[in-house]
Amino acid sequence: MSNFLPNSLVKKLGVNPSFDTDAFINIHEEGIRATAIRLNPNKLKECPFPSTGTVPWCSQAFYLKERPVFTLDPLFHAGAYYPQDASSMFIDHVISSLQINQEPIRALDLCAAPGGKSTLLNSSLHPESLLVANEIIKTRVTILQDNLTKWGNANTVVTNNDPSAFNRLAGYFDLMVVDAPCSGSGMFRKDVDAIDEWSEANVKLCSERQQRILVESLAALRTGGYLLYSTCSYSEEENEDIVDWLMDSGDFESIDIAVDGNWGIEHTSSEKHKAHGYRFYPHKLGGEGFFIAVLKKIGEQATFSRKKMKMEKSDIPKGILDSWIADHDGFHTFIHHDDVYIFPKIYDIDLKYLQNVLYLKNAGTNVGKLNRKDLIPSHALALSNHLAAGFQSVDLPLAEAQNYLRKDNLAATDLPGDLSGWTIARYDGQALGWMKVLPNRINNYYPKELRIMNL
Repeated sequence: MSNFLPNSLVKKLGVNPSFDTDAFINIHEEGIRATAIRLNPNKLKECPFPSTGTVPWCSQAFYLKERPVFTLDPLFHAGAYYPQDASSMFIDHVISSLQINQEPIRALDLCAAPGGKSTLLNSSLHPESLLVANEIIKTRVTILQDNLTKWGNANTVVTNNDPSAFNRLAGYFDLMVVDAPCSGSGMFRKDVDAIDEWSEANVKLCSERQQRILVESLAALRTGGYLLYSTCSYSEEENEDIVDWLMDSGDFESIDIAVDGNWGIEHTSSEKHKAHGYRFYPHKLGGEGFFIAVLKKIGEQATFSRKKMKMEKSDIPKGILDSWIADHDGFHTFIHHDDVYIFPKIYDIDLKYLQNVLYLKNAGTNVGKLNRKDLIPSHALALSNHLAAGFQSVDLPLAEAQNYLRKDNLAATDLPGDLSGWTIARYDGQALGWMKVLPNRINNYYPKELRIMNL
């Protein structure tokens, strides 16, 4: 047995005659982990680091030769890529296999922080889909919002609600992703402290919590919609047993996802209903411990009352966004706390529905503040994929880009002499934020709360 892994966990895994206990223990004792990133397809086309190859089950994802210090890389702050464990990226393969990326859908990421799966969904789904990313823990919502802001799309809503709130949106979503809070055994290599916190009693508590989260939210999934249930746990009580519990209701059928045998993913079958599951073990592939199952809702689901709602007339002066937003006619605009927002016009009524039953942390893209008939652009607009093309910008070398991200003063002598007014600070072609070039100085508008504290 292992000197530091919980023996009861290892013993349970070893009951499976095909499970390689020694390899499992050795990979944890070695502590060598794969580092992977997933590119933002709207910002980056090539891997910016030396790589050892692509993640086979996720488009535009790469394994890196070594782990860089991401917080010192301006491209990370630009939202050009997202560092994410490769196992979690399997959701991209599930979406393409189900072909639910062929047309716009309404999707919910129920337990979304810090935002890895939300940014993946935002890239993998049809670009005209609506994504609601929810996080129940208030202190974690900010990082979720920040990561989606960096990703740059306006078709997202960030919410801070208990899962039970979503039952008031009965039959609303076509897709629900529930990456459920779990005992965390799959993250032992990433977080060694999690080993000391793990216990069979905690597994039982997590299993009960997972059932509560599901039972209190699944009415939001329409008949014919898909549930992607996942954990970072190795325990059957949190994985296959939960799938059997869902199947007991008769409301779901298990969906088999084709998996290349060379990927090292283990296809499992639940004990009672023989439902399909997919396990990821670090000794068999380049990723951490992960489990996912795909279920289709076949039970009849009533839908919430979709009353006709009158949209409020925008108070934003006509034409003020024309020079700032590409395809501005495709967006509904509104003002909230003096900030101007854009949101896909095709979902303007949906936004009203969501506002009526949920606490919204953010909706769409914050464009900026109105100052009489002028706009003071927001940081979110600088990173947005909807910013008008050809906007005045300057590419900074690495040292200057890092200084900008520290919110240091920039020397006017380092910029072209013909620049003036609002200017995008860029690095390697990617927007970092705003600066305002004045005759005798440059004002750095990078948000104080996001600045790099140390280099």
